[in-house]
Amino acid sequence: MDWPTWKEAFVAAIVAVIVALSTSKRRGRIPEALHPTAREFAGVAFLYGLWRIARDLPLDQPEGAIQRGRWIWDVQRALHLPSELSLQQWFLDHDALARAANWYYAVVHVPALIGFLVWLWVRHRDAYPHLRNGLVGLTAGCLLLRYIRVAPPRFLPELGFIDLSTRYGLSVYGPVGTGVSDQFAAMPSIHCGWAALVGWGVWTLAPKRWRWLGPVHVVLTFVVVAATGNHWWLDGIVAVAILAATLRLDTWVRERRSVQAERSAAASTALSEAVMMLGSVPTPQRTCESASVASTYATAVASEPTPMECSE
Repeated sequence: MDWPTWKEAFVAAIVAVIVALSTSKRRGRIPEALHPTAREFAGVAFLYGLWRIARDLPLDQPEGAIQRGRWIWDVQRALHLPSELSLQQWFLDHDALARAANWYYAVVHVPALIGFLVWLWVRHRDAYPHLRNGLVGLTAGCLLLRYIRVAPPRFLPELGFIDLSTRYGLSVYGPVGTGVSDQFAAMPSIHCGWAALVGWGVWTLAPKRWRWLGPVHVVLTFVVVAATGNHWWLDGIVAVAILAATLRLDTWVRERRSVQAERSAAASTALSEAVMMLGSVPTPQRTCESASVASTYATAVASEPTPMECSE
């Protein structure tokens, strides 16, 4: 499948910006709904364009990738993590499951994320910025770490691994250096990271009868990326750690902004009350003038004759 290029993404972002600007001051149901949607789409398209540019930068060097893949294998054995090789062999013994795993890896990944973002935007817009920022931080972290080259299990046939896509088709990679995704960017796993974001969002926001779909998607993704020979367990674990750190950072920033806003509001209220109190207190000049007028009036009243005096 051919994915949009970075040029196409930037063109889409520019069109979305134009739509957002043209509807910013218009009133009506459609413009008021179209403006924030176009603005958000522009941001997503721009970030996708940056991701595609990073993918095409001439920084992808395969040197050391195979050795790091073997090192991860050894580390996982030392940590007593389950064997991806045993999992893959079990799937290969069940041809229908192997085909399903290969299909899930190639097809479900991106549509699940897009569907989740659309659902989030339409039904839970108040939660959208937080999870969107988590997605941005996760993807940026994965893009930075991808330049530390790590080979996936399928590049280590001497250990017994195979590439399921070579047997069942639906390869998203092709020869090394081609395809939409990087061959030696196994660490960390964007597949697992995006699935964790979707799973967490569905678990926390979906109705109770549907929330189980989130964790199921995460578990299936972890199993599938390992069974197909495309990722190590540690690839997914590191991706989830990046996502958790990003979401926690975003929460901390929001809490700090909330505290600062409350302090600013309290300071503004206190200042307004102080100004009102100062305005209600008479100045010394006005006090003296009031006292002088009162004294003159009292003298005049005392000097006036009483009614009896006038009758005499």
